[in-house]
Amino acid sequence: MKLWSGRFSRQTDKLTEDFNASIAFDSRLYHHDITGSIAHTRMLARQGIISVTERDLIIAGLEEIRQEIEQGKLEFSPAAEDIHMNIETFLIAKIGDVGKKLHTGRSRNDQVALDLRLYLRQEIEEIQDLLLKLEELLLELAAEHIETIMPGYTHLQKAQPVSLAHHLMAYFEMLRRDLERLQDTKKRLNYMPLGSGALAGTVFDLDRQYVSDQLGFSGITRNSLDAVSDRDFVLEFCACASIMMMHMSRLAEEIILWSTHEFSFVELDDAFATGSSIMPQKKNPDIAELIRGKTGRVYGDLITLLTIMKALPLAYNKDMQEDKEALFDAVDTVKKCLLVITPLLQTARFNRENMARGARGGFTNATDLADYLVRKGLPFRDAHEVVGKAVLYCIEKGSVLEELSREEYQRFSPVFEEDVYSAISITNSLASRQIAGGPAPIAVKAALQEARAWLRSQKKPG
Repeated sequence: MKLWSGRFSRQTDKLTEDFNASIAFDSRLYHHDITGSIAHTRMLARQGIISVTERDLIIAGLEEIRQEIEQGKLEFSPAAEDIHMNIETFLIAKIGDVGKKLHTGRSRNDQVALDLRLYLRQEIEEIQDLLLKLEELLLELAAEHIETIMPGYTHLQKAQPVSLAHHLMAYFEMLRRDLERLQDTKKRLNYMPLGSGALAGTVFDLDRQYVSDQLGFSGITRNSLDAVSDRDFVLEFCACASIMMMHMSRLAEEIILWSTHEFSFVELDDAFATGSSIMPQKKNPDIAELIRGKTGRVYGDLITLLTIMKALPLAYNKDMQEDKEALFDAVDTVKKCLLVITPLLQTARFNRENMARGARGGFTNATDLADYLVRKGLPFRDAHEVVGKAVLYCIEKGSVLEELSREEYQRFSPVFEEDVYSAISITNSLASRQIAGGPAPIAVKAALQEARAWLRSQKKPG
Protein backbone atom coordinates (compact mmCIF):
# COMPACT_ATOMS: atom_id res chain seq x y z
CA MET A 1 0.00 0.00 0.00
CA LYS A 2 1.29 3.44 -0.92
CA LEU A 3 1.84 5.98 1.83
CA TRP A 4 -0.57 8.38 0.09
CA SER A 5 -3.25 5.80 -0.83
CA GLY A 6 -6.05 7.07 1.44
CA ARG A 7 -7.58 9.33 -1.23
CA PHE A 8 -7.59 6.60 -3.91
CA SER A 9 -10.04 3.74 -4.49
CA ARG A 10 -8.09 1.88 -7.18
CA GLN A 11 -4.56 0.54 -7.44
CA THR A 12 -2.06 2.52 -9.47
CA ASP A 13 -1.63 1.14 -12.97
CA LYS A 14 1.74 -0.54 -13.48
CA LEU A 15 2.48 1.82 -16.40
CA THR A 16 1.74 4.82 -14.20
CA GLU A 17 3.87 3.38 -11.42
CA ASP A 18 6.88 2.85 -13.68
CA PHE A 19 6.47 6.20 -15.44
CA ASN A 20 6.07 8.11 -12.18
CA ALA A 21 8.93 6.49 -10.26
CA SER A 22 12.26 8.27 -9.85
CA ILE A 23 14.02 5.77 -7.57
CA ALA A 24 16.11 4.48 -10.48
CA PHE A 25 18.10 7.72 -10.42
CA ASP A 26 17.35 9.59 -7.17
CA SER A 27 18.53 6.66 -5.03
CA ARG A 28 21.93 8.40 -4.93
CA LEU A 29 20.33 10.95 -2.57
CA TYR A 30 19.85 8.35 0.18
CA HIS A 31 22.63 9.70 2.41
CA HIS A 32 21.41 13.29 2.19
CA ASP A 33 17.79 12.24 2.65
CA ILE A 34 18.63 10.35 5.84
CA THR A 35 20.83 13.20 7.11
CA GLY A 36 17.95 15.64 6.60
CA SER A 37 15.47 13.28 8.24
CA ILE A 38 17.65 12.88 11.33
CA ALA A 39 17.94 16.65 11.73
CA HIS A 40 14.16 16.96 11.27
CA THR A 41 13.55 14.23 13.87
CA ARG A 42 15.76 15.92 16.46
CA MET A 43 13.86 19.17 15.90
CA LEU A 44 10.46 17.45 16.27
CA ALA A 45 11.51 16.08 19.66
CA ARG A 46 13.01 19.41 20.74
CA GLN A 47 9.71 21.09 19.96
CA GLY A 48 7.73 18.43 21.85
CA ILE A 49 5.98 17.20 18.70
CA ILE A 50 7.33 13.68 19.23
CA SER A 51 8.80 12.15 22.39
CA VAL A 52 12.50 11.65 23.10
CA THR A 53 11.93 7.88 23.00
CA GLU A 54 10.32 8.17 19.57
CA ARG A 55 13.19 10.39 18.43
CA ASP A 56 15.81 7.86 19.46
CA LEU A 57 13.92 5.00 17.84
CA ILE A 58 13.52 6.87 14.54
CA ILE A 59 17.14 8.02 14.43
CA ALA A 60 18.47 4.55 15.24
CA GLY A 61 16.25 3.10 12.52
CA LEU A 62 17.45 5.64 9.98
CA GLU A 63 21.10 4.99 10.82
CA GLU A 64 20.54 1.24 10.41
CA ILE A 65 18.87 1.85 7.05
CA ARG A 66 21.82 3.98 5.92
CA GLN A 67 24.23 1.16 6.81
CA GLU A 68 22.06 -1.48 5.13
CA ILE A 69 21.85 0.58 1.93
CA GLU A 70 25.63 1.00 1.88
CA GLN A 71 26.07 -2.72 2.49
CA GLY A 72 23.67 -3.55 -0.37
CA LYS A 73 21.18 -5.28 1.94
CA LEU A 74 18.13 -3.23 0.90
CA GLU A 75 16.45 -3.22 -2.49
CA PHE A 76 14.69 -0.08 -3.61
CA SER A 77 11.18 -0.48 -5.01
CA PRO A 78 9.64 1.51 -7.88
CA ALA A 79 6.30 1.01 -6.12
CA ALA A 80 7.52 3.41 -3.42
CA GLU A 81 8.28 5.92 -6.20
CA ASP A 82 11.30 7.82 -4.89
CA ILE A 83 14.13 7.77 -2.37
CA HIS A 84 12.07 9.63 0.25
CA MET A 85 9.20 7.14 0.31
CA ASN A 86 11.50 4.13 -0.03
CA ILE A 87 13.36 5.16 3.13
CA GLU A 88 10.16 5.93 4.97
CA THR A 89 8.77 2.54 3.95
CA PHE A 90 11.94 0.82 5.20
CA LEU A 91 11.67 2.76 8.46
CA ILE A 92 8.05 1.80 9.12
CA ALA A 93 8.85 -1.84 8.37
CA LYS A 94 11.78 -1.67 10.82
CA ILE A 95 10.30 0.22 13.81
CA GLY A 96 6.54 0.08 13.23
CA ASP A 97 4.01 2.91 13.57
CA VAL A 98 6.49 5.27 15.21
CA GLY A 99 8.14 5.52 11.79
CA LYS A 100 4.96 7.11 10.45
CA LYS A 101 5.62 10.17 12.62
CA LEU A 102 8.83 11.07 10.75
CA HIS A 103 6.99 12.98 8.04
CA THR A 104 5.19 15.27 10.49
CA GLY A 105 5.40 18.90 9.38
CA ARG A 106 7.07 18.29 6.05
CA SER A 107 6.29 17.39 2.44
CA ARG A 108 8.28 15.59 -0.21
CA ASN A 109 8.42 19.00 -1.90
CA ASP A 110 10.52 20.65 0.78
CA GLN A 111 12.28 17.34 1.47
CA VAL A 112 13.63 16.98 -2.06
CA ALA A 113 14.59 20.66 -2.11
CA LEU A 114 16.64 20.00 1.02
CA ASP A 115 18.21 16.81 -0.36
CA LEU A 116 19.27 18.49 -3.59
CA ARG A 117 20.87 21.37 -1.72
CA LEU A 118 22.76 19.00 0.58
CA TYR A 119 23.85 16.87 -2.39
CA LEU A 120 24.96 19.76 -4.56
CA ARG A 121 26.80 21.50 -1.73
CA GLN A 122 28.87 18.35 -1.19
CA GLU A 123 29.48 17.84 -4.92
CA ILE A 124 30.58 21.46 -5.39
CA GLU A 125 33.13 21.01 -2.62
CA GLU A 126 34.49 17.87 -4.32
CA ILE A 127 34.64 19.62 -7.71
CA GLN A 128 36.44 22.56 -6.10
CA ASP A 129 39.06 20.17 -4.74
CA LEU A 130 39.56 18.68 -8.23
CA LEU A 131 39.81 22.17 -9.73
CA LEU A 132 42.44 23.18 -7.19
CA LYS A 133 44.54 20.12 -8.08
CA LEU A 134 44.39 21.07 -11.75
CA GLU A 135 45.25 24.67 -10.89
CA GLU A 136 48.22 23.50 -8.84
CA LEU A 137 49.48 21.43 -11.76
CA LEU A 138 49.16 24.36 -14.15
CA LEU A 139 51.35 26.43 -11.82
CA GLU A 140 53.93 23.65 -11.64
CA LEU A 141 54.05 23.34 -15.42
CA ALA A 142 54.19 27.11 -15.87
CA ALA A 143 57.13 27.36 -13.48
CA GLU A 144 58.99 24.78 -15.62
CA HIS A 145 58.32 26.62 -18.88
CA ILE A 146 58.89 30.32 -18.15
CA GLU A 147 61.62 30.37 -20.81
CA THR A 148 59.85 28.01 -23.25
CA ILE A 149 59.03 30.23 -26.24
CA MET A 150 56.11 29.34 -28.47
CA PRO A 151 53.98 31.13 -31.05
CA GLY A 152 50.87 32.85 -29.82
CA TYR A 153 47.91 32.80 -32.19
CA THR A 154 44.92 34.84 -33.24
CA HIS A 155 42.50 33.39 -35.79
CA LEU A 156 44.72 30.28 -35.51
CA GLN A 157 47.36 32.26 -37.41
CA LYS A 158 50.75 32.90 -35.84
CA ALA A 159 50.68 36.30 -34.17
CA GLN A 160 53.37 37.07 -31.57
CA PRO A 161 55.77 35.03 -29.46
CA VAL A 162 54.68 34.07 -25.94
CA SER A 163 55.90 31.52 -23.44
CA LEU A 164 54.28 28.19 -22.70
CA ALA A 165 54.10 29.36 -19.08
CA HIS A 166 52.08 32.41 -20.08
CA HIS A 167 49.81 30.24 -22.23
CA LEU A 168 49.15 27.80 -19.38
CA MET A 169 48.55 30.68 -16.97
CA ALA A 170 45.69 31.83 -19.21
CA TYR A 171 43.93 28.57 -18.37
CA PHE A 172 44.79 29.05 -14.72
CA GLU A 173 42.85 32.32 -14.83
CA MET A 174 39.86 30.67 -16.53
CA LEU A 175 39.73 27.95 -13.89
CA ARG A 176 40.16 30.52 -11.13
CA ARG A 177 36.97 32.18 -12.34
CA ASP A 178 35.29 28.76 -12.47
CA LEU A 179 36.20 28.15 -8.85
CA GLU A 180 34.90 31.57 -7.80
CA ARG A 181 31.64 30.98 -9.69
CA LEU A 182 31.17 27.70 -7.80
CA GLN A 183 31.84 29.49 -4.53
CA ASP A 184 29.14 32.03 -5.38
CA THR A 185 26.72 29.27 -6.33
CA LYS A 186 27.34 27.50 -3.04
CA LYS A 187 26.59 30.72 -1.15
CA ARG A 188 23.21 31.07 -2.83
CA LEU A 189 22.17 27.42 -2.46
CA ASN A 190 23.18 27.24 1.20
CA TYR A 191 19.74 28.07 2.62
CA MET A 192 17.55 25.50 4.34
CA PRO A 193 14.07 24.94 2.79
CA LEU A 194 12.63 22.35 5.21
CA GLY A 195 9.53 23.70 6.95
CA SER A 196 8.11 25.11 3.73
CA GLY A 197 5.86 22.07 3.44
CA ALA A 198 4.20 21.38 0.12
CA LEU A 199 3.94 25.12 -0.58
CA ALA A 200 2.34 26.89 2.39
CA GLY A 201 4.46 25.94 5.39
CA THR A 202 2.90 24.04 8.30
CA VAL A 203 0.77 24.61 11.38
CA PHE A 204 3.33 22.82 13.55
CA ASP A 205 5.70 24.92 15.63
CA LEU A 206 8.85 23.85 13.82
CA ASP A 207 12.23 25.36 14.67
CA ARG A 208 13.59 25.79 11.16
CA GLN A 209 16.72 27.59 12.33
CA TYR A 210 17.63 24.64 14.55
CA VAL A 211 17.45 22.30 11.56
CA SER A 212 19.47 24.78 9.51
CA ASP A 213 22.16 24.96 12.18
CA GLN A 214 22.39 21.17 12.44
CA LEU A 215 22.92 20.86 8.69
CA GLY A 216 25.41 23.70 8.37
CA PHE A 217 23.30 26.07 6.30
CA SER A 218 23.79 29.84 6.30
CA GLY A 219 20.13 30.41 7.12
CA ILE A 220 16.59 29.46 6.15
CA THR A 221 14.69 30.19 2.96
CA ARG A 222 12.42 33.22 3.21
CA ASN A 223 9.35 32.20 1.20
CA SER A 224 7.69 28.79 1.26
CA LEU A 225 6.41 29.00 -2.33
CA ASP A 226 9.82 29.90 -3.64
CA ALA A 227 11.62 27.35 -1.47
CA VAL A 228 9.82 24.33 -2.94
CA SER A 229 9.72 25.55 -6.54
CA ASP A 230 13.22 27.05 -6.78
CA ARG A 231 15.81 25.25 -8.85
CA ASP A 232 17.94 28.31 -9.56
CA PHE A 233 20.81 26.73 -7.66
CA VAL A 234 20.67 23.69 -9.95
CA LEU A 235 20.55 25.89 -13.04
CA GLU A 236 23.37 28.05 -11.73
CA PHE A 237 25.54 25.02 -11.07
CA CYS A 238 24.92 23.67 -14.56
CA ALA A 239 25.73 27.07 -16.03
CA CYS A 240 29.00 27.09 -14.05
CA ALA A 241 29.66 23.51 -15.16
CA SER A 242 29.05 24.47 -18.80
CA ILE A 243 31.54 27.34 -18.62
CA MET A 244 34.05 25.10 -16.86
CA MET A 245 33.64 22.42 -19.53
CA MET A 246 34.08 25.08 -22.22
CA HIS A 247 37.41 26.00 -20.65
CA MET A 248 38.51 22.37 -20.48
CA SER A 249 37.33 21.88 -24.06
CA ARG A 250 39.49 24.78 -25.25
CA LEU A 251 42.51 23.32 -23.48
CA ALA A 252 41.70 19.87 -24.86
CA GLU A 253 41.44 21.29 -28.38
CA GLU A 254 44.87 22.86 -28.08
CA ILE A 255 46.34 19.58 -26.82
CA ILE A 256 44.75 17.86 -29.83
CA LEU A 257 46.23 20.41 -32.24
CA TRP A 258 49.62 20.45 -30.56
CA SER A 259 49.88 16.67 -30.69
CA THR A 260 49.44 16.57 -34.48
CA HIS A 261 52.45 15.95 -36.70
CA GLU A 262 51.95 19.43 -38.17
CA PHE A 263 52.48 21.08 -34.76
CA SER A 264 54.46 18.46 -32.80
CA PHE A 265 54.43 20.70 -29.74
CA VAL A 266 53.43 17.93 -27.31
CA GLU A 267 53.67 14.18 -26.99
CA LEU A 268 50.92 12.55 -24.94
CA ASP A 269 51.82 9.73 -22.61
CA ASP A 270 50.77 6.31 -23.89
CA ALA A 271 48.56 5.90 -20.82
CA PHE A 272 46.36 8.80 -22.00
CA ALA A 273 46.13 8.02 -25.72
CA THR A 274 44.71 5.20 -27.83
CA GLY A 275 45.52 3.46 -31.10
CA SER A 276 43.74 2.58 -34.30
CA SER A 277 42.22 -0.82 -35.11
CA ILE A 278 43.48 -0.59 -38.69
CA MET A 279 46.34 1.95 -38.83
CA PRO A 280 49.26 0.71 -36.72
CA GLN A 281 51.10 4.05 -36.68
CA LYS A 282 48.28 5.99 -35.03
CA LYS A 283 48.39 7.51 -31.56
CA ASN A 284 45.09 9.27 -31.04
CA PRO A 285 44.31 11.95 -28.41
CA ASP A 286 40.99 10.29 -27.61
CA ILE A 287 40.86 11.45 -23.98
CA ALA A 288 41.22 15.10 -24.99
CA GLU A 289 38.66 14.55 -27.75
CA LEU A 290 36.19 13.04 -25.30
CA ILE A 291 36.56 16.04 -22.98
CA ARG A 292 35.81 18.22 -25.98
CA GLY A 293 32.80 16.07 -26.86
CA LYS A 294 31.42 15.78 -23.33
CA THR A 295 31.27 19.57 -23.16
CA GLY A 296 28.24 19.41 -25.44
CA ARG A 297 26.68 16.90 -23.09
CA VAL A 298 26.89 19.30 -20.15
CA TYR A 299 25.52 22.11 -22.31
CA GLY A 300 22.59 19.79 -23.02
CA ASP A 301 22.02 19.26 -19.30
CA LEU A 302 21.77 23.03 -18.80
CA ILE A 303 19.34 23.43 -21.71
CA THR A 304 17.27 20.52 -20.38
CA LEU A 305 16.92 22.21 -17.00
CA LEU A 306 16.16 25.63 -18.43
CA THR A 307 13.47 24.11 -20.62
CA ILE A 308 11.94 22.13 -17.74
CA MET A 309 11.65 25.25 -15.59
CA LYS A 310 10.39 27.52 -18.36
CA ALA A 311 6.85 28.80 -17.64
CA LEU A 312 6.21 26.52 -14.64
CA PRO A 313 3.53 28.07 -12.41
CA LEU A 314 4.09 28.12 -8.66
CA ALA A 315 4.67 26.03 -6.74
CA TYR A 316 5.93 22.46 -7.22
CA ASN A 317 5.11 20.60 -10.44
CA LYS A 318 5.99 17.01 -11.33
CA ASP A 319 8.02 18.32 -14.27
CA MET A 320 10.65 19.17 -11.68
CA GLN A 321 11.35 15.49 -11.09
CA GLU A 322 13.25 15.71 -14.39
CA ASP A 323 15.83 18.01 -12.80
CA LYS A 324 17.82 15.23 -11.19
CA GLU A 325 19.09 13.21 -14.13
CA ALA A 326 20.38 16.31 -15.87
CA LEU A 327 22.01 17.58 -12.68
CA PHE A 328 23.54 14.21 -11.84
CA ASP A 329 24.88 13.85 -15.37
CA ALA A 330 26.46 17.32 -15.28
CA VAL A 331 28.09 16.58 -11.91
CA ASP A 332 29.40 13.19 -13.02
CA THR A 333 30.70 14.46 -16.35
CA VAL A 334 32.55 17.44 -14.88
CA LYS A 335 34.17 15.27 -12.21
CA LYS A 336 35.27 12.62 -14.70
CA CYS A 337 36.79 15.23 -17.00
CA LEU A 338 38.65 16.94 -14.15
CA LEU A 339 39.91 13.59 -12.90
CA VAL A 340 41.40 12.64 -16.28
CA ILE A 341 42.64 15.98 -17.66
CA THR A 342 45.01 16.52 -14.72
CA PRO A 343 47.14 13.38 -15.18
CA LEU A 344 46.89 13.78 -18.97
CA LEU A 345 48.65 17.15 -18.66
CA GLN A 346 50.97 15.98 -15.92
CA THR A 347 52.38 13.17 -18.08
CA ALA A 348 52.51 15.11 -21.36
CA ARG A 349 55.94 15.99 -22.77
CA PHE A 350 56.29 19.43 -24.32
CA ASN A 351 58.73 19.82 -27.22
CA ARG A 352 60.58 23.05 -26.46
CA GLU A 353 62.57 22.97 -29.70
CA ASN A 354 59.54 22.66 -31.95
CA MET A 355 57.73 25.38 -30.05
CA ALA A 356 60.69 27.74 -30.40
CA ARG A 357 60.97 26.89 -34.09
CA GLY A 358 57.29 27.67 -34.48
CA ALA A 359 57.74 31.03 -32.78
CA ARG A 360 60.49 31.97 -35.23
CA GLY A 361 58.25 31.39 -38.24
CA GLY A 362 55.23 33.28 -39.48
CA PHE A 363 56.64 36.79 -38.86
CA THR A 364 55.69 36.71 -35.17
CA ASN A 365 58.20 39.55 -34.61
CA ALA A 366 56.52 41.91 -37.11
CA THR A 367 54.83 43.90 -34.33
CA ASP A 368 58.19 44.29 -32.61
CA LEU A 369 59.56 45.72 -35.85
CA ALA A 370 56.72 48.24 -35.96
CA ASP A 371 57.30 49.14 -32.31
CA TYR A 372 60.98 49.65 -33.13
CA LEU A 373 60.03 52.23 -35.76
CA VAL A 374 57.68 53.97 -33.33
CA ARG A 375 60.52 54.28 -30.83
CA LYS A 376 62.51 55.91 -33.65
CA GLY A 377 59.83 58.57 -34.00
CA LEU A 378 57.59 57.15 -36.73
CA PRO A 379 53.79 57.32 -36.12
CA PHE A 380 52.42 53.83 -35.49
CA ARG A 381 50.17 53.80 -38.57
CA ASP A 382 53.13 54.70 -40.78
CA ALA A 383 55.24 52.07 -39.03
CA HIS A 384 52.49 49.50 -39.58
CA GLU A 385 52.52 50.20 -43.32
CA VAL A 386 56.32 50.05 -43.57
CA VAL A 387 56.46 46.67 -41.82
CA GLY A 388 53.61 45.33 -43.91
CA LYS A 389 55.59 46.12 -47.04
CA ALA A 390 58.69 44.51 -45.55
CA VAL A 391 56.74 41.34 -44.75
CA LEU A 392 55.33 41.22 -48.29
CA TYR A 393 58.87 41.63 -49.64
CA CYS A 394 60.04 38.70 -47.47
CA ILE A 395 57.17 36.50 -48.64
CA GLU A 396 57.95 37.20 -52.28
CA LYS A 397 61.65 36.60 -51.66
CA GLY A 398 61.12 33.51 -49.52
CA SER A 399 62.91 35.09 -46.59
CA VAL A 400 62.22 36.26 -43.02
CA LEU A 401 62.68 39.62 -41.29
CA GLU A 402 65.82 38.50 -39.47
CA GLU A 403 67.55 37.72 -42.77
CA LEU A 404 67.05 41.11 -44.44
CA SER A 405 70.16 43.26 -44.76
CA ARG A 406 70.33 46.77 -43.38
CA GLU A 407 70.32 48.06 -46.96
CA GLU A 408 67.12 46.13 -47.68
CA TYR A 409 65.52 47.54 -44.54
CA GLN A 410 66.40 51.09 -45.55
CA ARG A 411 64.50 50.65 -48.81
CA PHE A 412 61.37 50.75 -46.66
CA SER A 413 62.47 53.46 -44.19
CA PRO A 414 65.70 55.40 -43.60
CA VAL A 415 65.26 55.18 -39.82
CA PHE A 416 66.31 51.52 -39.71
CA GLU A 417 69.69 51.08 -38.05
CA GLU A 418 71.90 48.16 -36.99
CA ASP A 419 70.03 47.80 -33.69
CA VAL A 420 66.98 46.54 -35.59
CA TYR A 421 68.21 42.96 -35.32
CA SER A 422 68.26 43.07 -31.54
CA ALA A 423 64.76 44.57 -31.52
CA ILE A 424 63.29 41.72 -33.58
CA SER A 425 65.06 38.88 -31.75
CA ILE A 426 62.40 36.41 -30.59
CA THR A 427 64.01 36.18 -27.16
CA ASN A 428 64.12 39.95 -26.79
CA SER A 429 60.58 40.21 -28.10
CA LEU A 430 59.36 38.04 -25.25
CA ALA A 431 61.58 39.60 -22.59
CA SER A 432 60.54 43.15 -23.51
CA ARG A 433 56.85 42.54 -22.82
CA GLN A 434 57.19 43.17 -19.10
CA ILE A 435 53.84 44.87 -18.64
CA ALA A 436 51.74 43.42 -15.81
CA GLY A 437 49.87 40.44 -17.19
CA GLY A 438 52.35 40.10 -20.06
CA PRO A 439 54.44 37.11 -21.21
CA ALA A 440 57.93 38.33 -20.25
CA PRO A 441 59.63 35.97 -17.78
CA ILE A 442 59.72 38.68 -15.11
CA ALA A 443 55.97 39.32 -15.53
CA VAL A 444 55.14 35.60 -15.52
CA LYS A 445 57.17 35.09 -12.33
CA ALA A 446 55.15 37.86 -10.67
CA ALA A 447 51.92 36.25 -11.89
CA LEU A 448 53.06 32.89 -10.51
CA GLN A 449 53.81 34.44 -7.13
CA GLU A 450 50.33 36.00 -6.93
CA ALA A 451 48.69 32.78 -8.17
CA ARG A 452 50.47 30.65 -5.56
CA ALA A 453 49.31 33.01 -2.79
CA TRP A 454 45.73 32.81 -4.08
CA LEU A 455 45.91 29.03 -4.32
CA ARG A 456 47.10 28.77 -0.72
CA SER A 457 44.17 30.94 0.38
CA GLN A 458 41.73 28.51 -1.25
CA LYS A 459 42.99 25.37 0.43
CA LYS A 460 41.23 24.06 3.50
CA PRO A 461 43.17 24.22 6.77
CA GLY A 462 44.96 21.00 7.63
